Amino acid sequence: MDLNVLWFVLIIVLFTGFFILEGFDYGVGILLIGRREYERSLMIRAIGPVWDGNEVWMITAGGAMFAAFPHMYATMFSTFYFALFLMLLGLIFRGVAFELRGKYPSRDWRLGWDGAIVFGSLIPALLWGVAVTNLLQGLPIDAYMHYAGNFGDLLSPYTILGGLTFVFVFIFHGATFLGMKIGDEGLLIDIKRSSIKFGVLGAILYVMLAAMTFVSTDILDKGFFGVSSFAVGALCFLTGINAMRQGRAKVAFIFTSMAIASTVMQFFVALFPRLMVSSLNPEWSLTIYNAASTPHTLMIMTGAALVFVPIVLCYQAWTYRLFKERITASDLKH
Repeated sequence: MDLNVLWFVLIIVLFTGFFILEGFDYGVGILLIGRREYERSLMIRAIGPVWDGNEVWMITAGGAMFAAFPHMYATMFSTFYFALFLMLLGLIFRGVAFELRGKYPSRDWRLGWDGAIVFGSLIPALLWGVAVTNLLQGLPIDAYMHYAGNFGDLLSPYTILGGLTFVFVFIFHGATFLGMKIGDEGLLIDIKRSSIKFGVLGAILYVMLAAMTFVSTDILDKGFFGVSSFAVGALCFLTGINAMRQGRAKVAFIFTSMAIASTVMQFFVALFPRLMVSSLNPEWSLTIYNAASTPHTLMIMTGAALVFVPIVLCYQAWTYRLFKERITASDLKH
């Protein structure tokens, strides 16, 4: 395995970790819609100790992409400029809201910031789905690695379906996390009931996305893997829904995490060795070789990753262990 392939694999790992961890954050944020203030406070408290650590995965994945495949980084950020601006705006509002919602004893104050958390969770979830499906479907990239389209070219029935699928899968994933963390029985029962509805809708969208992926992309050229990975993801997701129906939130969380991991790996492996597909000419696609940094840079990055990635993983594991207890009404008084 050469360093180009190694860093492609590492970026898959980073984005997989990001979508699993930040995915339930987004889901919890969206689930705030229509909840009473007490319930919203419990739900926010459940992700309060971990949400910012989860976002580090996105920053790390972006940094790794910038260092390992700078041409992809430049092309992708110019391609998705407006979408990334909206995403960044949502994440800024979301981060500020977590810090400020409890700083003033006013119902309207908290309601306003809770709305910012919903916005900052829904928009990134939707746009990530649009971005990932665009990468595989293909974009108008010219011979100079420049995006030759506009924002409207990013939106198609396939990519919009991808965005909606990500949203509902994340909502169900967030509900499974709340099932493990919330100690209020009334809220737990309501979360279980609503999570089944979101999970079934997410499963329907997932199957539709798989079908459209077979039609709209060249994933079938990957042979058995192209079909099996979606089948594994769908099976894991359906198993998670059934586990949630039985009240086994931890099992449901594990299986939805596996479904997300299977889907992310499927999209990236379907791309390999490409990073961004050109719809104008397949030869103009960005690959792990024509978009990569120099071998010397990749060698230095590999050494740094071997040292710091295990440290980050150990720290985050310690954080989750430290805050593993369920959240109850008494925790809101502290």
